[in-house]
Amino acid sequence: MAKCTICDKGVHFGNQVSHSHRRSNKIWKPNIRSIKAIIDGRTQKITICSKCLRSGKVDRAV
Repeated sequence: MAKCTICDKGVHFGNQVSHSHRRSNKIWKPNIRSIKAIIDGRTQKITICSKCLRSGKVDRAV
């Protein structure tokens, strides 16, 4: 699976517990976007999560 290049966020695994306490496997996937960003003065295509994109941790290429 893809990971965020800024914060290294990836998938998380755990148990989904119902009201009667029956457990099944669950995967939580982050909202990963592929964007063009300016890194070290050059335009590069990176994968980034939407939280890092909203917080302004990277400059988008126009």
